[in-house]
Amino acid sequence: MDKLFDLSGKVAVVTGGMGQLGVEYSVALAERGVKVAILDMAMAPRVESASLTKLMRKMSVKCFHVNITKRGDVEKGLKAIRKLWGTPHILINNAAIDSPPDAPGSEVGPFENYPESSFDKVMDVNVKGTLLCCQVIGGAMAEARRGSIVNISSIYGILSPCQDIYEFRRKKGETFYKPVGYSVSKSAIVNLTRYLATYWAKKGVRVNTLTPSGIFNNQPREFLEAYCKRVPMGRMADANEMNGAIIFLCSDASSYMTGSNLVVDGGWTAW
Repeated sequence: MDKLFDLSGKVAVVTGGMGQLGVEYSVALAERGVKVAILDMAMAPRVESASLTKLMRKMSVKCFHVNITKRGDVEKGLKAIRKLWGTPHILINNAAIDSPPDAPGSEVGPFENYPESSFDKVMDVNVKGTLLCCQVIGGAMAEARRGSIVNISSIYGILSPCQDIYEFRRKKGETFYKPVGYSVSKSAIVNLTRYLATYWAKKGVRVNTLTPSGIFNNQPREFLEAYCKRVPMGRMADANEMNGAIIFLCSDASSYMTGSNLVVDGGWTAW
């Protein structure tokens, strides 16, 4: 193991670790000797992963039932993690929600009619949840005067969604626009990173953003064709293609990097 990327003996917290990307991050860290604490509302992977199941049996990965939108829940989660493994060295704020494919028409309709309740729900998880985890877990890391926080954003947090790639749905007679809530929440993450990077710089806690593009997840053919035409590399990312960036940001390989946004998008934002 290159010492620059050595994470053995560290303790990491991954929020939303039972989701598609969260599973990848958790496995990638655990396979490198990290004890991984998943904070999630689900206690089993939402995607099939033999590797994660094996690591959970070995106690390299443990899931804690935590609602990150409630500070008390996050505090209880941290207390349990500390009792088991000590104060975390790494926090990956991965948990997030978006409008699902079967969302009600009002949620994916014109901006002018986007429901307040939908906006509040997305902001509650994506922004408030990240904020609370940074306050509680990041605060503990700052007290220990070391650590790395990786906040997960999205290309839709730095650029407006390309509504053209959803035209196939409108041609079918559906009303569909990528909702505003996700974009606003993910842009907030980028500046939360900058704020915390300067706030905790002298306490040894680095804070960076990872901005992925769309991840392949068996999306409809029409969507894939439209999306991939917009990507210079001509394809969506595989879920495991974010792992290199995660390992880099969590390790000493990025020791002089804080307040930055690492974009891994196949060239989407280069146009």
